Amino acid sequence: MSVTPFPTRSAVAGLLMRNHIWVFLALTIVVFSSTSPYFLTFNNLGNVLTQAAFIGILAIGMTMVMINGEIDLSVGAILALASALAIGLQDHIGIWPAVFVGFLSGAALGFLNGTLVALSGMHSFIVTLGGLIGIRGLVFIYTGENALMVSDFSYTDYPEIYLGPISLTAMIFLGLAVLFQWILSSTRHGRETYAVGDNIEAAHDAGINIKRHKVINFTICGALAAVAGILLSMRLGTAEPNAGKVWELWTIIAVVLGGTRLKGGYGSMWMTIGGVLTLAVLRNGLRLLNTPNYVELMVMGSVLILALVIDKLLSQREA
Repeated sequence: MSVTPFPTRSAVAGLLMRNHIWVFLALTIVVFSSTSPYFLTFNNLGNVLTQAAFIGILAIGMTMVMINGEIDLSVGAILALASALAIGLQDHIGIWPAVFVGFLSGAALGFLNGTLVALSGMHSFIVTLGGLIGIRGLVFIYTGENALMVSDFSYTDYPEIYLGPISLTAMIFLGLAVLFQWILSSTRHGRETYAVGDNIEAAHDAGINIKRHKVINFTICGALAAVAGILLSMRLGTAEPNAGKVWELWTIIAVVLGGTRLKGGYGSMWMTIGGVLTLAVLRNGLRLLNTPNYVELMVMGSVLILALVIDKLLSQREA
């Protein structure tokens, strides 16, 4: 009769490290549920999921890019442009054609980012930083530096579709996460995305088209940023020229907090969901406690440092 040995401390530590985000999320839920009577209500949890969905959709695209060993700083600006086009063009071409144009703008800008990175050899940080500035400028030109208001309020009805406490926006976020986790784990493109991020030279020697992968994943990232922008404009009924400002930072924090490596080659959509939900719970819980804005910023800054520490520790364990 064989006896199953107890796991060693190192094995337990490794398990906790690989699933750190779920431990952290559970701890934050325990803390806020014990300090605020409103936190664990169905309405509030539904609100948390809806609030998480916008950053979450951005984070899905960012995860694809970061596993590929790159980064995209332009997602917040792409979100703003797509939302502005989706509302600003409605009176001229109709609601759904305007939405389609907004979506195409994100996919096209993502394609442009990927093409510039793949063909120029420049680091994606520099390319997409330029994109962030340039695209945000386009948004201000298009909107005239003013918020655009929807004229047909049927456009705002779609975010009001709920399944229990879960909004349509949250359902789209979770559906996209499932889809792209399947792409990462069960398709050739997903497997090769990991391979390119893990060792670009070995991937090239194996016959993988590096440039094509980068272009595809940047296009996905831009398209999903546009989806987030369109959903945000539906929820608010307006398109602000500053929409999505610094959201690229929250997105990167969520993805890295979930364990996706800054250097590429490692990550998953499930862990990204954990990172997104953790940020959303933290922000919601702090606001329920009427925490001053500067304290919230300090907490979020600490979370960023924690994410970087986790990235460093995970990298060292794999070395």
